Amino acid sequence: MRLEALFADLESQFEAMQDGDLFGEVAERIRAEVGKITVLDRLRGAVGTVVRVELTHAAPVQGTLSRVGKDCLLLEGDRYEEWLIPDTALTAIHGLGPWAEAAEGAVAAKLGLAHLLRGIARDRSPVTLFCGSNPVTGTIDRVGADFLEIAEHPLDAPRRRTEVYNLRLVPTRALDAVRRR
Repeated sequence: MRLEALFADLESQFEAMQDGDLFGEVAERIRAEVGKITVLDRLRGAVGTVVRVELTHAAPVQGTLSRVGKDCLLLEGDRYEEWLIPDTALTAIHGLGPWAEAAEGAVAAKLGLAHLLRGIARDRSPVTLFCGSNPVTGTIDRVGADFLEIAEHPLDAPRRRTEVYNLRLVPTRALDAVRRR
């Protein structure tokens, strides 16, 4: 009898160790997978929801997260505004759910800030750049590998030579946000 009780006790201890090892292994695998998730993956999981983002040198922006690129995000704000925000300008994000999604497809993984800025330049849309203490209004003339050039003019005036009062080169790393109406 005593040996049977000893064997039963040893078997239950062995099963408990196996369960503990299994739970430990599962927890470790979960930690490893979570360690691979990026900020942009978390944002992709929230596409279609209203979020509020805090920026390095600009006021917080709230809107519906409509797209996430390889290095930026696009928010649709109030009053028919679009906000293009580089991931390097983010300091906090509010309103995310628990989901994350990896970039899908080779094309989606490559679309980033420079591509979207070139699209805005091609549309000739008036924009407001937030890059430092004072916002800059005008039209993006061209976009290079790591910079953009903006013809500064009032937002309510079309880009005409007579309305442009300055041409400014802005490194894209200095951008906090681009607002297009």
